[in-house]
Amino acid sequence: VQLQASGGGLVQAGESLRLSCAASGGTISGHVMGWFRQAPGKEREFVGRIARNGASTYLDDSVKGRFTISRSNLKNAVYLQMNSLKPDDTAVYYCAATTVVGVRVRESDYHLWGQGTQVTVSS
Repeated sequence: VQLQASGGGLVQAGESLRLSCAASGGTISGHVMGWFRQAPGKEREFVGRIARNGASTYLDDSVKGRFTISRSNLKNAVYLQMNSLKPDDTAVYYCAATTVVGVRVRESDYHLWGQGTQVTVSS
């Protein structure tokens, strides 16, 4: 399975963006899907994850209440809706997949990674 994130861009603080992660070469239905981000000069950090059937999500406290994760196994895609964006949200955003169930927040829990998409939030 290959993953490709898209939807990034330049927005002003307070605006919204919706990122997509499209999978090809296989199905993501058996995978927990996660979103991570890496800001300049910082390590990659966990943003959130969604269960295989989409029934549950887990978001980092830094984005809780502003970001939501959804998925469509029919469309083989995962989404990250980002509202009330802040300059601190500026980063390259990555989607990732794992077959290990549960709340997985570490990079090492995920074995499939897509190319990132840049999100820049201006003040």
